[in-house]
Amino acid sequence: MKKTAILLGASGLTGSLLLELLLSDSDFDKIKLFSRKESGHSHPKIEEHIIDVLHLEDHSADFTADVVFCCIGTTKAKTPDENEYKSIDFGIPVTAAQLAKQNNIQTFIVISALGANRKSPVFYNRIKGEMERQVLDLGIPKTHILEPSLIAGDRNEARIGETMGIYLMKAINPLLIGKLKKFRSIAPENIAKTMWHLAKNDYPKTIVPSDVIFNLGQLH
Repeated sequence: MKKTAILLGASGLTGSLLLELLLSDSDFDKIKLFSRKESGHSHPKIEEHIIDVLHLEDHSADFTADVVFCCIGTTKAKTPDENEYKSIDFGIPVTAAQLAKQNNIQTFIVISALGANRKSPVFYNRIKGEMERQVLDLGIPKTHILEPSLIAGDRNEARIGETMGIYLMKAINPLLIGKLKKFRSIAPENIAKTMWHLAKNDYPKTIVPSDVIFNLGQLH
C-alpha cells in the first residue's frame, strides 16, 4: 500500500534533501507540504498547503498521513527573540505531534539537537529538551527524535559565526573518536537519509544521537 508523508520544513537545508528522497521513493505516492510559502517544486506527488505554520491546529482536517517528518528549526542568530524562537522550535513540532496523535498517525520523526535537556540552564538546549518531552509524552507508537551535532552545509542565508564553526569542526572531526564521535559535525544529507531510513525500517531507540545518525545515513 502506498503511503502519504507530511513534511514540515521542506524549504530548509535538511528538509529539501528529504523531500527529494521521498519524491524518488515509490513507496510514497503523496507528500503533503505545510509551509508559509510555496516550495518551488512541481511534482504530481506534492500537495502544498500554504498556511501560517505557527497555527497548524487550524488545519487539523488536512493533517492526515502515515508519517510526519518535522525538519522545522531556527537559530539564535536568525531568531534572537526568545518567545519567537520558542514558538518555532517548540510550538511547531509539539503541535504537529499533537495533530499526529489526534489523527492516528503512527510515525513521527523530528529533528532536535545535541545537548537537548529540559533542565539545562541554556535556554536553547532547554527548549529542545522541553519539546522532546512533550512529543514523547504523546506516546505515538513509532517516534524518533534525532539529536544532530552542528549541521555542516550550505545555507541560503549568511551565518558568519556558524560558517566559521563548521570549518573549525571539520578540522577537528578526525580527533573526535570513541564517545566523542557524537560531537562531530554532520552533513544534512546524513540527517535526511536517516529520517527516511527510520520511516521505512524498524529501529529500537527513540532518541537517535548524532553518531548514530551518521551511521544510519551511511546505509544509503
